[in-house]
Amino acid sequence: MKILLCLAVTVVLFGAVTAFADEAIDGKNPLICATIEAIDCSPGEKCEKGLPEDIGAPQFLRIDFANKKIVGPKRTTEIRMMERNDEQITLQGYELDMGWTLSLDRSTGKMAITLAGSDVAFVVFGACTPLP
Repeated sequence: MKILLCLAVTVVLFGAVTAFADEAIDGKNPLICATIEAIDCSPGEKCEKGLPEDIGAPQFLRIDFANKKIVGPKRTTEIRMMERNDEQITLQGYELDMGWTLSLDRSTGKMAITLAGSDVAFVVFGACTPLP
């Protein structure tokens, strides 16, 4: 009986992961993303790792593909460019005198965001999931 129950749970979980990979990150449905780690770099200085909040990045943000916006708790930024292939979605824009790029792995939901200005660069790592 335990083996049958374990097998049933495995099938359900595998199906959920497959559904997530196939449909969840399609570049159409909105996502909620959590930032996990940040890196802050300036010319001639050692890069520093820390929490996203240490560099002013939001803990959570929402990607609204339909309206071409990334929405955070304090500001909303326009998505100016979006490229999509089978593996990832890449978004780009401009905010706070810096260009930014967000790369999103369609199968895992992992993301990396880079922000670059003339004398500073930030990298923020996180993960996204579909909004319920």
